[in-house]
Amino acid sequence: MPQLGTTSAFNTEGLVGSGLTPRGGGNWPNWYTASADVMLWDILGQAVGRPIYKLLGGGVGGAKDRIMAYASTAHHAMIEEYAPEVVQAKAMNFKGYKIHPGPGQHRGGKPIPTYMGHMEEIRQVRAAAGDEFVLAHDPVQAYNRYEAMQVGRLLDELDYAWFEDPIRTTDMDGLIELNNALGLPLHVGEFLYSISDFAEYISKRALNVARLIADNVGGVSGGMRVGLLADAFGLECTPHNWGNPIDLTVHFHLELALPNCSWFEVPMPPEAADHPYMDLKYRPDVDGYIHAPTLPGLGVPINRAELDRLTKRIDR
Repeated sequence: MPQLGTTSAFNTEGLVGSGLTPRGGGNWPNWYTASADVMLWDILGQAVGRPIYKLLGGGVGGAKDRIMAYASTAHHAMIEEYAPEVVQAKAMNFKGYKIHPGPGQHRGGKPIPTYMGHMEEIRQVRAAAGDEFVLAHDPVQAYNRYEAMQVGRLLDELDYAWFEDPIRTTDMDGLIELNNALGLPLHVGEFLYSISDFAEYISKRALNVARLIADNVGGVSGGMRVGLLADAFGLECTPHNWGNPIDLTVHFHLELALPNCSWFEVPMPPEAADHPYMDLKYRPDVDGYIHAPTLPGLGVPINRAELDRLTKRIDR
C-alpha cells in the first residue's frame, strides 16, 4: 500500500490498516479520479446530446429505458418499525424492500442479542409483505459467521431474494462457507476496491452477485468494468444507489447500460434522497419502474436559483 502523502484519496489516516487495501487492477479507491471520470462522461454526453447510458458499450444498445424499483431502508432503532414500512412501500408501488437492520431491539423491551432482533424483523416483514413480495436483507457486514448462518437459514426459509454483505468482506473463507450452505444469493462487493478482487471473489464463489459503488471502483468507467466482468461469468450486478440524486443517477446509468442489472435501489422514504437544489426526484411509476433520464449527460439539472439561495459563501 502506498505511503501517506501520495496522491491516492485512499491513503487517509482513517483507512490505513483497515484491511481494505487495493491489490491490483487499478489504483482504487481514488475518489478524485472517480469524480473526474463521472464529470468527463457528463461533459461528453452533453456535448453529443445523449444520456450517458446510451454512450456506454454494455451490450444493451441503449434499448433498456426503465428499471424495477425496490425500497431500501434506513437502520431503524426498533424491530417494530419495519413491518409497517414495507406495507407503505408496497402502497407506493415499490416491487421489493430491503432491510438495513439497526440495534434489533423491541420498543420498551429488555435487551436481546442484536442478530435475534434482526431475525424477528425478518419474520415480521415477511408476514406483512405477503408470500410473493421481493424481500432482501443487508446487515452491512454486521455478523460473525455463526450469526450470519442463523440469519441466512431463516432468510432461506422465508424465501428472501438475497443476503447482502452478511459478514466482513475480508473474510473470504466465511463467505464461501455461507455460500455453500445457503440457497439464496450473496450480494458482495461494496467493500471491494480492485477489479482483481472482484475476479478472485467470483472465481472462488465468495459471491453470487457483484455489488459495486462507482465511487470506489473508478466512477462510470470502473463500474462498467466490474459489471461486465460479472456478466462474463453469468452473474448479476447490482450497483449501490444511496445519497443525493447525482449519486443515484450515476449508478442508474450503469444499470441501464449493463445487461445484467435489473433493480434500482431507492432510499426509503424516497424523499431522503431529495435535494432542494436538484429538481430530480426518484419515484416508481404505477408499475414499479423508474424511467431512464432523457436529458443529455447525467441528466440532473441544477436549480441554480435555489443553490444560490442556500450558498453561504464561496471560497476561491
